[in-house]
Amino acid sequence: MSEEEAFDYRKSVEEVEHILERIECGELDIDELSAMVKRAAELIKQCRKKLRDTENNLEKTLNDLEE
Repeated sequence: MSEEEAFDYRKSVEEVEHILERIECGELDIDELSAMVKRAAELIKQCRKKLRDTENNLEKTLNDLEE
């Protein structure tokens, strides 16, 4: 299974939401905060890529149907 196939958009969004909740509670030490911000940024980057790829695939499919 490729990395792209293994990526789960919904679980990633849920993890980002959980990270935001933890950050908002304000009880993290600086090391935890740093690690969580880094993880959230990584997940957001992957989610954006998934959205772009999905949009491109949909456009290609719709264009193929028009031909």
